[in-house]
Amino acid sequence: MSDRATFLGWETEVVLRDGTAVRLRTARPQDEDALIAFYRGLSEQSLVYRFFTRISDAALVEQVRRLLYNPRAVNLVATFGDPPRVVAHGLYAVADSDRAEVAFAVADEFQGRGVGTLLLGQLAEVAARQGIRVFEASVLPDNHRMLEVFRESGFPVEVHAEPGELRVTFPTELTEEALRRFERREQLAAQAALRFFFQPRGVAVVGASRRRGTIGGEIFRNLLQYGFEGPVYPVNPQSGVVQSVVSYPTVEAIPGPVDLAVVVVPAEQVVDVAWQCARKGVRALVVISAGFAEAGEEGRARQEELLRVCRATGMRLIGPNCMGVVNTDPTVRLNATFAPVLPPPGRVGFLSQSGALGLAVMEYANQLGLGLSTFVSVGNKADVSGNDLLNYWDEDPNTDVILLYLESFGNPRKFSRIARRVSRRKPIVAVKSGRTGSGLRATASHTGALVAASDATVDALFRQAGVIRTDSLEEMFDVAVLLAHQPVPEGPRVAIVTNAGGPGILCADACEAEGLVVPVLSPATQEKLKAFLPPHAAVSNPVDLIASAPAEHYREAVAAVGSDPAVDAVVVIFVPPLVTQAEDVAQAILEGVARWPERKPVLTVFMSARGVPELLRRSDLRIPSYAFPESAARALAHAVRYGQWRRRPEAAPARPPDVQRDEALALVATAVERGAGWLGPAEAATLLRCYGIPLVRQRLVLTPEEAGEVAEQLGGPVALKVVAPGVVHKTEVGGVLLDLRGQDEVERAAREMVARVSSAGHHVEGFVVQEMAPPGLELIVGVASDRHFGPVVACGAGGVLVELLRDVSLRLAPLSRSDASEMLRELRTFPLLQGYRGSPPCDVHAVEDLLVRVGALAEDVPQVVELDLNPVRVYPQGVRVLDARVRVEPVRPPTWTARR
Repeated sequence: MSDRATFLGWETEVVLRDGTAVRLRTARPQDEDALIAFYRGLSEQSLVYRFFTRISDAALVEQVRRLLYNPRAVNLVATFGDPPRVVAHGLYAVADSDRAEVAFAVADEFQGRGVGTLLLGQLAEVAARQGIRVFEASVLPDNHRMLEVFRESGFPVEVHAEPGELRVTFPTELTEEALRRFERREQLAAQAALRFFFQPRGVAVVGASRRRGTIGGEIFRNLLQYGFEGPVYPVNPQSGVVQSVVSYPTVEAIPGPVDLAVVVVPAEQVVDVAWQCARKGVRALVVISAGFAEAGEEGRARQEELLRVCRATGMRLIGPNCMGVVNTDPTVRLNATFAPVLPPPGRVGFLSQSGALGLAVMEYANQLGLGLSTFVSVGNKADVSGNDLLNYWDEDPNTDVILLYLESFGNPRKFSRIARRVSRRKPIVAVKSGRTGSGLRATASHTGALVAASDATVDALFRQAGVIRTDSLEEMFDVAVLLAHQPVPEGPRVAIVTNAGGPGILCADACEAEGLVVPVLSPATQEKLKAFLPPHAAVSNPVDLIASAPAEHYREAVAAVGSDPAVDAVVVIFVPPLVTQAEDVAQAILEGVARWPERKPVLTVFMSARGVPELLRRSDLRIPSYAFPESAARALAHAVRYGQWRRRPEAAPARPPDVQRDEALALVATAVERGAGWLGPAEAATLLRCYGIPLVRQRLVLTPEEAGEVAEQLGGPVALKVVAPGVVHKTEVGGVLLDLRGQDEVERAAREMVARVSSAGHHVEGFVVQEMAPPGLELIVGVASDRHFGPVVACGAGGVLVELLRDVSLRLAPLSRSDASEMLRELRTFPLLQGYRGSPPCDVHAVEDLLVRVGALAEDVPQVVELDLNPVRVYPQGVRVLDARVRVEPVRPPTWTARR
């Protein structure tokens, strides 16, 4: 099936730079009337720019038909409104084997909003898959807006002057620069859309109630009490006054502008309210009401209708089934929730996919004194998602730390790309529930079983993107209070100051268990400590001040250890004795930290029933405090690992230079035409060769006699493997024999194998005869695909015990060189690769290269849904794949909009 054929019927939603949502899709024959109407609606100047001359209506109709029905053309349209009308048309027409002419027209009211750029990017990707390498376009010299579309696209554009026109040419391959610019436009569009939620000129509460204690009543009351800087309009057709404010029967009756509408009406009334909001010009809709996709088929249909209204009218939607939004910015002061408690203003953005949990979280944040910049309860995530909010928070000057409570992903690969960018600037801390799901899919291969056994795929995504994953909400807040108020650690070296030996030892153990280092302090620092501490105090690390230590000793000890250049972070523990007061120790800690020559993270543990001294919360330094040493150690370890990730240079996906992608696609296309299933041994070997993956010498034969002859030709010992449909693990049916020698032994073994496998109910189609590879360390390398996450690359300890050992590392394809390196070093068995107890070190670089090649194959050929290289033998020089299985399915390749 050609890429052009798979593209037919394609459509997607995109958001323009002003936040308006439109749909892009392929044009169909039934669009003829809509396209003619579109062109008739263009201004005379726009028609001249498109057709290079004034054009009669009859000629216009003929041109549109010629473009739409051209068999060598791909046509796209952008639609908006209800019923949807065409607001842009783009196409390319093939000129010769590798060149095509591209052209656009955009409705006058949509020009300058990014529609043409999005059409161009989509057309370029389809053309590149068809083998079109170059786009050409003719532009009138004064059509500056179209020239700007080409120049700002990110494609390397060349412009040449010809008589009466400019000739534009550029390659269709989407470069990293082009992708970067498309992503930047998408980010700006998300920011523009979300400003109407967080900084509205006016807010309407549809369903505002006179009665306190109701959701509609509490949301309206919170907006008033929190002091929203703009007007708040209650909408209630049953009452002329709501909580002493004049009410309106509908949104449309409100006299002033309304950017944000908060909807709290029964679910069956929400769609009608959405239409009223659209007619009023509302840009942002927060639907609190439940009874949508979470409530069965009827609710799902209602949610789809609500989304259709928003899509048709350009409104963006948070919810439904959510608890609202908050912006603590003192110039806005928006509390559009029904939460009874609101955290203080701060610099943490929080997203919760659970409404009820959001209420509890806000109360807990208030107890901790953790201030929020913005809070969003996304509910069913029908429209606005975590990806949109990450794009917003990335450049929000009021947000330094981002917290996410997630129950599902809408587009994990897009999340990964956005989070990688955002995490370079701001830490993202996430709790992802559902660790014990059933996995990617029912898999037959070793790799599939490894990937599907847990939510390790989510771990891989977070690890690659620099997202800090915590196991609980409590741990998430432990990390948040640290990162919100302290610098990111420069390294893993921790100094511990305590007045009790036991907690100090517990803290040191917890630090080292988390991969941190508790080094011996420098002699100079120890001398400083000995100068004021009693002789029986410990000064090496942990520093034990002993129980009778006064506050002054804390001040001097903290100042000394924090000034040691070999210390990256300090944990201070206080167990209240009879004399020394916690408030005095808190003041001493602040004074000691103030003497450090440079900022370093400092954490405190006040093991007291009275809790944390208020001084630590009120101070400008804002030092976080924990109830137990282990909690402090875990939070610090998360921050250290994040700092290590952020300091690494950004690494682009590696691309081996000798890949034969076109040949691989042709092979898989032929195989997929037969239907989904496992490739034959010869096909699998050819596919691996296209990506330079080294397979041992082997031959496919049909009969025992041929097996014997091939064994003689290969010379030396050989392995004999059965080829039988339905047999995935050949060892389980006696379908693998090793170290066979000579024609007679191989032929006899093949006959016995036929009898054995046939008696198990399988039909033997042939054999693979392989040269015996020398002994070496065995690994497994493979791919398993998921419809949300895409291809996932796995690497682990190999052989028949792979699923028992479960020593595996995962990453989402494609891989960078650093991804491959980290995968190997995460394995418990990695020391074996380095040489263990006298064994020679293995060729780690060759394994990394193999992982990169497998990642490139998985990304280039999405029809490969499972790939199992097991075992892979690793030697002091090079690697060899001993067995390979590949399963393919007819999969539509993801478009660049999906990959984003």
